[in-house]
Amino acid sequence: MRICIIAEGCYPYVVGGVSGWVHSMIQTFPKQEFILLTIIANRELSGKFAYDLPENVTEVHELYLEDADWGSVNKRHKTRLKKEEYHALRSLILNHEVEWDAMFDYFRDNNVSINHLLMGEDFYHAVLDCYNLQYPDIVFSDFLWTMRSMYLPLFLAMSMDVPKADVYHAVATGYAGILGSMGKHFHNGQLIVSEHGIYTREREEELIKAEWVQRLYKKIWIQQFKKMSQVAYDKADLVTSLYQHAKELQIELGCPKEKTAITPNGIDYMRLANLPGISPENEGHVHVGAILRVTPIKDIKTMIQAFAYAKRRCSRLKLWIMGPFDEDPEYAAECFKMVETMNIPDVEFTGRIQITDYLGWMDMTILTSISEGQPLTILESFAARVPVIATDVGNCKGLLYGEDDDFGNAGILTHIMNIEEIASAMVRLAEEPDTRRQMGEAGYRRLMRKYKIEDMKKTYDKIYREAAQRQNLVWEENVK
Repeated sequence: MRICIIAEGCYPYVVGGVSGWVHSMIQTFPKQEFILLTIIANRELSGKFAYDLPENVTEVHELYLEDADWGSVNKRHKTRLKKEEYHALRSLILNHEVEWDAMFDYFRDNNVSINHLLMGEDFYHAVLDCYNLQYPDIVFSDFLWTMRSMYLPLFLAMSMDVPKADVYHAVATGYAGILGSMGKHFHNGQLIVSEHGIYTREREEELIKAEWVQRLYKKIWIQQFKKMSQVAYDKADLVTSLYQHAKELQIELGCPKEKTAITPNGIDYMRLANLPGISPENEGHVHVGAILRVTPIKDIKTMIQAFAYAKRRCSRLKLWIMGPFDEDPEYAAECFKMVETMNIPDVEFTGRIQITDYLGWMDMTILTSISEGQPLTILESFAARVPVIATDVGNCKGLLYGEDDDFGNAGILTHIMNIEEIASAMVRLAEEPDTRRQMGEAGYRRLMRKYKIEDMKKTYDKIYREAAQRQNLVWEENVK
């Protein structure tokens, strides 16, 4: 069976999180052929993989959302759209019973010059209709250029020649969902959508915080992402999420309930057994480990400030920030400078590491993110019987406090950006070794109950097998 994994902004260009999950999935089914359809910002990132691709990955196709309209001189440009084509374009822009299939066909059949389309009369008149009906109180020229910038990446996506596959597995809605919907439309493949975070809500959170987007235009962008997610929900044969509340959000956003399924993450807990203990030079401290990418969404600055307050109350604390800082060098530099300016002792930035070298002697781990799904770093900490401090985002509360078991707390939950709460949590765990041990054991029991890699593999083996049956294909038993 030929499976097309569609991923935006992650695998195989960055490590950890969703990327690690995709890599594990491909390795899990070595007898199946996988192709990658990756969505990245621009051609500068092309081929810069952070992973060695498994042997069963046979093709990589890239979509560049910030691409110029390459080769437009050879593309067909019509003066005006046909009546039915214009009707489909207008339905998309006005978000009135969007004729997605007609739009997919238009871009495939006409070899469209996106530059000419965005600057042409038909797009102008459709946008003008939208303006008059919905936004007559703002400056039209600003609105027109916003719409052009908004539809450029979507049109680039719809212009892509989606490769043929039996199953399209989109690891998000958004642009990945658009490509998956196109694959199903053109090649009759099954469409599975797996959301690790709820794409629409994540984009909404980003836009609300964005200072460069005016308030009304934030609403317009949010609506754009919602309509893109809706087509994926409508076209999908199955939509998975990691936990119950995420499933409820999908349904609230328009996903048919009967299509939804919960598929928790799973980790290779045996890899984290018998970890090396602490080295002599690191004895005498209480070690706090942050296993993450140094990026704004992880809110490292709040973590650093909280650690500074905690360190004043418990001098034995030491913070290890373990993970790559090349994804956002400017933000990483600001974090380094903060530690230096505030003169905070015992903060180590390790860069990319093997967690097996460090996790065994951490007394606690910490995650101060402003957005998460179901963090693998929490499950990895549980495998090592290490308690976790985490902000109340995604499924962190369910992992730390339990959803359907009575094992007890496996850490301490805090509010986002609450420096005092986070500092107090560090101090409490530093000063209460018995609490650390109890919480670490609770986390281990919770992991073993339903978050093992074997559980996740069996779940997706069943999902792929059923997809193969619907396509009248043979699915070989091949879970690795």
